[in-house]
Amino acid sequence: MSNSWWEIQVFCDAALEETAIWRFDNFGCRGASSQNQGSSCVVSGYLPQQQVQLLDLSAFALLLKQDALCMKLPAPIVQWRIIDEEDWSSSWKTYWKPQEIGDRFLINPAWLPIPNSDRIVMQLEPGVAFGTGDHATTQLCLEALEMRLGTDPGEVTIADVGCGSGILSVGALLMGAKKAYAVDTDPLAVKATKENIELNHIDPSRLIVDQGSVAELIQLIDQPVDGLVCNILAEVIIELIPQWTPLIKPTSWGILSGILLEQAKPVADTLEANGWIVAALWKRGDWCCLNIRRS
Repeated sequence: MSNSWWEIQVFCDAALEETAIWRFDNFGCRGASSQNQGSSCVVSGYLPQQQVQLLDLSAFALLLKQDALCMKLPAPIVQWRIIDEEDWSSSWKTYWKPQEIGDRFLINPAWLPIPNSDRIVMQLEPGVAFGTGDHATTQLCLEALEMRLGTDPGEVTIADVGCGSGILSVGALLMGAKKAYAVDTDPLAVKATKENIELNHIDPSRLIVDQGSVAELIQLIDQPVDGLVCNILAEVIIELIPQWTPLIKPTSWGILSGILLEQAKPVADTLEANGWIVAALWKRGDWCCLNIRRS
């Protein structure tokens, strides 16, 4: 008999999407996905039925409603149902289609045929990690990488902090970066990144991935990197910024997202206090991407 899973769906304002994903992660969900619908979105998470009780689900819904209240957003609608094991891992795939991002990328779900395109086609299997290219923050980061790497990336090396599915690292390498080092605290993200290395026929020696955070990343690199990408929550970025010094050169640059517009100032203040300058701020909806360099 197959195991049963909770499918939890959060219908919310798009500005609450990243917080909902973070809540799902903390709640112990084995996978999450989101689908944008104009200014709103549906965020879905999955976890084994025996892992939580109805009271836990009610408490989870209350936390999200409190989050929305603090952010002055409409209260989300949270609902849940039990589904069979064979349904949970593929139910969200129905909604994910090939997507053009920026001027050069085409993100293609791994279970679909590779399309004919003049763009750089990135095959992606997110597994149960986050990062499909659908979210504004990921799109902003990929577009910023296009700008940074241009037509001649040379010998650029990249550090990817909180790599998720590895979409940014893989994208940088497909654009011609020499090497990338990626870390994530979630072992499922590390697994997904390794799968996407193989899917895109990338030499594994060009993308070194491991479980952990900045401390582990420092151990992975053999010399400071040229660029740093980080697409996670603003609160976490603020905590990590002081730890980045051993990773970078005086000429290094960075691309940071997962930041709401209202959170940009505290992030920028922390960057400035640690020897960085915000060279540009790009925004999409309520989200922004900071392009930074050493001062």
